[in-house]
Amino acid sequence: MPSARNTVTIDRPVDQVFAFVADGENAMRWRPGVLDVAHVSGSGVGAAYRQGVRGPGGRRIDADYVITAYEPGRRIAFRATAGPVRPEGEYVFEDLGGTTRLTFSLQAEVSGWKRLLMGAAVQRTMDDEVRTIEHIEGLLGA
Repeated sequence: MPSARNTVTIDRPVDQVFAFVADGENAMRWRPGVLDVAHVSGSGVGAAYRQGVRGPGGRRIDADYVITAYEPGRRIAFRATAGPVRPEGEYVFEDLGGTTRLTFSLQAEVSGWKRLLMGAAVQRTMDDEVRTIEHIEGLLGA
């Protein structure tokens, strides 16, 4: 099962970092592979987003998702609901007294023919995706 994890420390209070990440429409600002994203419905657990990401050859791939856990200042988890691979992921926020430790992890169940044809590409994409949290600090004006 492909999985990836990255942790960064951001010189901003946890409430600011959480609010930025929790607004799914900010994704285009810090995740270069996101072509479009729109909040569709709900808030907190159950919030749904329509999202398109850059796929092979730059073509748009549906990557819609729903929030599965929402703990303000602590954790956001999600599950992809569209696309050829539907990963689950989470952001974990740790308050370090004025700074924030943010960990982003992803995992995807890829089996059978998908594992043979797409396994290495899925792992590379997930590795790249978890590194995108490194862009957040610069966007928050730190």
